[in-house]
Amino acid sequence: MIPSRFLLLTYLSLSITAVSVAASPSVESTSPRVTLPIRFTKSLRSDRAKSGDPIYAKTTQTVTLANGEQLPAGASVIGHVVAASASNSEQEPSQITIQFDGVQVNNETRSFPLHVRAIADVFTSWEAAKPWSTDIDTLGTLTQVGGDQLVPSQSEVRDSEGNVVGHQRHGGVYAALAAHGDCRSTTEEVAVGIYSASACGVYGFDGASATGIGSSSSNPALKLTANGRSLEIPRDSTALLETGL
Repeated sequence: MIPSRFLLLTYLSLSITAVSVAASPSVESTSPRVTLPIRFTKSLRSDRAKSGDPIYAKTTQTVTLANGEQLPAGASVIGHVVAASASNSEQEPSQITIQFDGVQVNNETRSFPLHVRAIADVFTSWEAAKPWSTDIDTLGTLTQVGGDQLVPSQSEVRDSEGNVVGHQRHGGVYAALAAHGDCRSTTEEVAVGIYSASACGVYGFDGASATGIGSSSSNPALKLTANGRSLEIPRDSTALLETGL
């Protein structure tokens, strides 16, 4: 019998609004991939940001770069604001466009294009990182952004059907990414942090829409849009970045 706690967590994770680019067919890829789970360390607001402003973010777990070099958790991720505008009416949307340009390794800048595969607001990110230990679930199961589940004391990451889709090791979580919309798949396990193997799109952000999700997009910039209100990417929001390099 499946514990009611598991069913509740699965239902809650599936109920989170995800805006992804599902109109186009799933894209398969076997090319080497670098992924970076990151956390925003400073908020961005559409009514305050301007083109050229830096993005402040750090990696949340160890990442292996394409050349085999290890990028530690807490490494700085480089990015900038491409454009931003605030809404002046219910009909006029707010928008903020951001782009990630590389990382800093040993005080050296490594520049390469990074696409946003998934992005989650601070509340969704907190929920994914907080164990729910109860009398029903004494193991403190974590529900990753996108629905996969992880028991901290176990190595396997499982999807909602119980299939093993990733593993927890060396202080991080790794999974073979699943293709969805414009998000490509991987054959190897890559760093995912608090994100599910199938995570693709926008999670939370009160229904904001996005363009530029996934590495199959020719433009690495991500544009978030929301109607009738200022748009914010709060501090401690998270994202999963990827590159085919």
